[in-house]
Amino acid sequence: MKRINIIKSILLTSTVVLGVSCTNLDEQVLDGVVVSNAAGTVNATSLLKTAINGLRDFQGQGQMFALDEIAGDGLVGPTRGGDWDDNAKWRQIHVHTWASDHEEVRNAWNALLSQVYNCNLVIENGTATEKAQARFLRAFYYYNVIDLFGQVPYREAGSTLTDDPKVWTRTEATEFVIAELEAVVSALPARTAGDASIINSDAAHFLLAKLYLNKGVFEAADPTAPTFAAADMTKVVANVDAINSSLSPDYWDNFKPTNNTSPEILFSSKNIQGGEGGGLQFHWRMGMHYNQTPDGWNGFAIVAEYYNNYDPNDRRIKNSDPYIVNEFGNNVGMQIGQMKNGKNRDQFGKDKDAAGVAYTNIPAGTLNLQDRVGHPLIYTSAVTLITGGATLETAGIRMQKYIPDSGSLDKPDNDFVLMRYSDALMMKAEAIARGGAGTNDVVKLAAIVGRSGQLGVFPTDLAGIYKERGKELWLEGWRRNDMIRFGKFLAARELKPSVSDKKYILYPIPADALFNLNLKQNPGY
Repeated sequence: MKRINIIKSILLTSTVVLGVSCTNLDEQVLDGVVVSNAAGTVNATSLLKTAINGLRDFQGQGQMFALDEIAGDGLVGPTRGGDWDDNAKWRQIHVHTWASDHEEVRNAWNALLSQVYNCNLVIENGTATEKAQARFLRAFYYYNVIDLFGQVPYREAGSTLTDDPKVWTRTEATEFVIAELEAVVSALPARTAGDASIINSDAAHFLLAKLYLNKGVFEAADPTAPTFAAADMTKVVANVDAINSSLSPDYWDNFKPTNNTSPEILFSSKNIQGGEGGGLQFHWRMGMHYNQTPDGWNGFAIVAEYYNNYDPNDRRIKNSDPYIVNEFGNNVGMQIGQMKNGKNRDQFGKDKDAAGVAYTNIPAGTLNLQDRVGHPLIYTSAVTLITGGATLETAGIRMQKYIPDSGSLDKPDNDFVLMRYSDALMMKAEAIARGGAGTNDVVKLAAIVGRSGQLGVFPTDLAGIYKERGKELWLEGWRRNDMIRFGKFLAARELKPSVSDKKYILYPIPADALFNLNLKQNPGY
């Protein structure tokens, strides 16, 4: 027990030995020591719960979310006077000037590979059901390491702790994860109605589709010039066709506090109102103003160039249902223009007067909100990377991807969406456009457009699919991945005036991790 705890401590506190894996799943040796449930040394059930709870690392504003979304064309983290600078880390991500000592790069690497370690212990010690779940989870965490960093460290069964972990190339890691998922998918249960947080076969098929769709990038000698094999694209189609799901008639069913009931969510990270979790509150705090309901931190914003791809009345960015306006004063989605008060709040967002008496019977949306110095709180599309003066608190379109849970704003009930069926349908359309064999479900694709309140049919050409993916999946963690696959990621754009060097297709290996001599820094860093 003592020896295992020492190993666990080292793994979790140093990237020297993070990222363990067994190349032979039948081996009973992990990291050079025998671990056995029979001896009572490993609680696989507890470790599996820890690995599942690790999915909450995707909910916050940093780590994987920042690397996937702020690095793209939709979300920006401007410095606002003395706020939100954080040693320029948000701006560095957006304009592609990060380095190997970047805090969020290091945090993402550590978070992903720490959970790989927990999954490995479950695989070695759990029941058959627990092992299948852990193998899926490990594949998901590895997928993100492959996508963000390329190289993947692993430790062979039987190796000693003094040995540096070995390293898979991006191609080797991709092939390993595909093989793992294909081996385990039939052992996973069907998705449980009303709870997509339970690991299921639909989620495995989705992840396989994502891997095959990106295989051309992941295995290319030059990932800026990938080729997409027709056989891989046909695998995408087959895995999407194997998913048993349907679209919700309302887009926002996927993001409301009771979104666990949506048939469209294939895999999620579970939150419990007032209980475990709570990281999802970032999705209304990180951009909203201090005086709004719910109040926020006046930080991130949507880039105007991205916003302009939408019709202003597209329901995906403007949900003004009576309940929402009555509770919060404004639409959820993307917010621009004059902001209004929430229910029983004054123009400064306060719920009590100067004497401490609570306001009552003030309808939401009846008062124009002001900023902290009394100027009208009118969000504008114009924003710069360093903002100050009169526009300090108003520059930039703000966003709420999730409907706030009025019953518990700090620890809400909304589950965090990791995989959605609409994404799967669009992956299939893209795969067919890239040469895969199959037939699109035109009715379901039309429903993606139709429920947004827009007219027309879903496009089946690559340019149109790329545009629709951006409109449908905003801030869901796929934008960087999509932009790379479509050859858009390095290009100059609003608030990023220069074409990026090819090296920025991958993030650098964190400086601390390079104590492992088997890891080599990614080219260009």
